[in-house]
Amino acid sequence: MIKTKLPRSKKRRDPKPGRKALHRLIENDLISRVSYDEYRDKVQQVYGGPKGALLTVASMVSLHIPLGERIFKKRKFDLRGAKAILDIGSGAGQLAGHALKYGDADATVTCTDLSHQMLRRARARLKSDRPTFASADLSQLPFEDESFDCVTCGYTLEHLPNPEVGLAEMSRVLVPGGRIFLLATEDTFSGAWTSRLWCCRTLNRAELMRVCERLGLQWKEELWFTRIHKAFRAGGICVELVKR
Repeated sequence: MIKTKLPRSKKRRDPKPGRKALHRLIENDLISRVSYDEYRDKVQQVYGGPKGALLTVASMVSLHIPLGERIFKKRKFDLRGAKAILDIGSGAGQLAGHALKYGDADATVTCTDLSHQMLRRARARLKSDRPTFASADLSQLPFEDESFDCVTCGYTLEHLPNPEVGLAEMSRVLVPGGRIFLLATEDTFSGAWTSRLWCCRTLNRAELMRVCERLGLQWKEELWFTRIHKAFRAGGICVELVKR
């Protein structure tokens, strides 16, 4: 795959002046210190190695798989009617599994990931001949404009120096009126630890909302795993976006 030349990321200004210095100390800042190609190679090493092999187990222990499934099962994000679903950053196939289970039986599901090893793991875990698999970088998706009517993207946007690039690509491949299910690591204390473990940045909710607005992506509804998550603003960013 051709490497994408993105400019070296700049140090981010803290969107929350009162954010604790401890968060910044914990958060992994590699993405702001090296070129995008160097950072991407590091991410491939992380997910292609032992951590990636344990991703499914980690997702079960953290309850992301069962709690995420409830969102689709209860139709808080309704996959019915979507005929071409793109799963970006498929990892071990967590969201793709929900798409296969709760989407229409005739819907196509395309799984993408930067890591070839993770795609192999997703294929083995899903045990289905319905999905197609493609190695892809979110900053330059290998699909035509308006190819999909639904996009799912779980904890992948934070692996780009500039999230606007990834959101613009999602919007480009999505038909008008198409929907995005987005999960992202938030700039909270727990998010900082996630950043250190998985070598990613964190994203600010208000800042991300402004970026979506600039791109014509309506921030339709914030989704929460449980009422407790909503009460304590926990679990990271989980939102349904609609392309205007």
